[in-house]
Amino acid sequence: MKVWLPSEPHATSAKFREVYLKKLGLFAIFCVFLLMQTAQGQQFDVAFGVNGITAPSASSASGNYSPQSLSGGAYPTFSGDFLLFHNFGVNGEVSWRASRNLYAGIFPYRPVFYDFNGVWAPRLGRIGPELMAGIGAESIRFYQPTFVCGFNGCTNYVSSNHFLGHFGGGLRLYVTHNFFVRPEAHLFLIHDNVEFSSFRAVRYGLSIGYTFGGGPKF
Repeated sequence: MKVWLPSEPHATSAKFREVYLKKLGLFAIFCVFLLMQTAQGQQFDVAFGVNGITAPSASSASGNYSPQSLSGGAYPTFSGDFLLFHNFGVNGEVSWRASRNLYAGIFPYRPVFYDFNGVWAPRLGRIGPELMAGIGAESIRFYQPTFVCGFNGCTNYVSSNHFLGHFGGGLRLYVTHNFFVRPEAHLFLIHDNVEFSSFRAVRYGLSIGYTFGGGPKF
């Protein structure tokens, strides 16, 4: 039985990829800031929730994947979106496993997911359906007993990062003019996700959010 470990070749450039992805995240934050300055009067939504993740079981792993399933654990999730034109806009999300798990029963690890999307979210009174699609990354942090220092600081983990495609949807149920609860589901298609039993994972759960600007009319 083959077990992929963080010391194998696919993790050797993890630091470089992590720096690149952090810069991508900072660029996305900068773009959001510009949108906030140029989109006065448009709708802006923020939400926080707790999600779970399910993925194919370890027993279903092919020869290309590790017999380690990504399923399990609670994932706190932050999300936000701007609706700019006719219910279309941009969206960003980040979620991470609240507690560490053990990889192969030995190595502590924590997955982190983030994605950037185009979103369609029409307003229909107290109900607001939303659909989104985009790209992002999975960052798997393998923790060590000691800190390792580099040009970007010191950490007690090494990361293995993978690009992913993302498709998601939810249903905003407004309890007041601005506050809403949102059941949601998201599909991740993860490139070269060899640390786990499949390239596919589903995140699902419930978020609580607030709408600034547009909001539903009722």
